[in-house]
Amino acid sequence: MKHGKKYVESLGKVDSTKLYDAADALALAVETSTAKFDETIELHVKLGVDPKNADQQVRGSVVLPNGTGKSVKVLVIAKGDKADIAKANGADFVGAEDMIDKIMKENWLGFDACITTPDMMGLVGRIARVLGPRGLMPNPKSGTVTTDVAKALKDIKAGKVEYRLDKFAIVHVVIGKKSFGAQKLLENYDAVIDALTKARPQAAKGTYFKSISVASTMGPGIKVAYKAQ
Repeated sequence: MKHGKKYVESLGKVDSTKLYDAADALALAVETSTAKFDETIELHVKLGVDPKNADQQVRGSVVLPNGTGKSVKVLVIAKGDKADIAKANGADFVGAEDMIDKIMKENWLGFDACITTPDMMGLVGRIARVLGPRGLMPNPKSGTVTTDVAKALKDIKAGKVEYRLDKFAIVHVVIGKKSFGAQKLLENYDAVIDALTKARPQAAKGTYFKSISVASTMGPGIKVAYKAQ
């Protein structure tokens, strides 16, 4: 794969044999973010679990202290009082059957997160095949299937992010923007690592954190030192 001049220059600033302290790694991620736009900073964590086993799944959510730097559009699927609460608390889209039909018939996906109430899950199940692969399916573990619609909305708008294993046992999480600076990114990084530590499945054996790295959207990966868990 051929890389551009700026990427090659950024890569030259990273020692691929070194495990950097988290603060230094994030400062370097900011430094090697050379695109003209405000690049996203991502955290990638390889875990010592088997994603094929139901008792070793790692999934949940965490509210980042400094948010994600992104304006999030939220769809709430609810009726009655819960729909009114959603509208009063800043939901971008609110509805029930009308929203389900819009997604099914128009393939509409103009939102970044979806919240629903437990009584609506039967209806939402009709669009699970559309939302699931895109990470938009409401889930009780992530707090997006709830009777407390106001809190769920507040958390997401404040910078709540979901995490879950991919098929390679890696968790990928956005922890902010280059413009945040290293200190705010470190605070978000610590919040995610703490959440992952607490989410360790009882069935997981051996080393839990296998590797950790951070990178900007267009920049090289930077390996981070970590305590064996």
